[in-house]
Amino acid sequence: MKENISPPHADWALFLDVDGTMVDFAAVPQAVEISADLPGRLDRLARRFGGALALVSGRALADLDALFSPFRFAAAGVHGSERRDAKGRLHFTGLSREDLEPVRGELERFAAAHPGVLLEDKGRGLVLHFRQAPHAESAVRDVVQRIMARLPGEAAVQEGHYVLEIKGGASSKRAAVEAFMREAPFTGRIPVYLGDDLTDLDALAYVDAAGGHAIFVGPQPRSGWGSLPDPAAVREWLRRLDAP
Repeated sequence: MKENISPPHADWALFLDVDGTMVDFAAVPQAVEISADLPGRLDRLARRFGGALALVSGRALADLDALFSPFRFAAAGVHGSERRDAKGRLHFTGLSREDLEPVRGELERFAAAHPGVLLEDKGRGLVLHFRQAPHAESAVRDVVQRIMARLPGEAAVQEGHYVLEIKGGASSKRAAVEAFMREAPFTGRIPVYLGDDLTDLDALAYVDAAGGHAIFVGPQPRSGWGSLPDPAAVREWLRRLDAP
């Protein structure tokens, strides 16, 4: 396990991706399991860092709140399309649910016709998962490319691990982290970001350039960044971070 970071400081601002970072992937997003001690541990760490802890996820805020109940952390959902700051105020960017209505039905029918393909409706984002049907990747790409012409010009496709997501192009995890860093209690702190996916790379690069600690989670470390091999290692790292 290679972390390449200094010991924790009270002036850290901690940003955490969820799926594939703190939580192991499941066959479908609804099937993920959160270890019983994780929500409370994150709450203690948030208090340790003066409230400067945020979840940064592709999941919707409502989904994050359900997973980490009873706690409601500062968080960015749907890759930054929706964000709750440390004071609980909500901020929205990118596409609305109404913007996606012209293609929602077609994607539902596509997923129903391709066993193993799952449509996840996040309201402000639509995601086709094909982890259980990797042979359908070409068809997934074709249908996404076809429907993009029927969406507002700001619509963009975000790639991830066996997923294609349609969302607002201005929304990103990097933009969400930048917004947090302009606000109390994050501003002036050292950003620390843990993420595993293509969707995390721009946020990791921003944190690294800002003099913080970028920690990539996965079996192939990124040169110059800290590294943890898998979510189990991340949970152990958080446990040690939480130790008295």
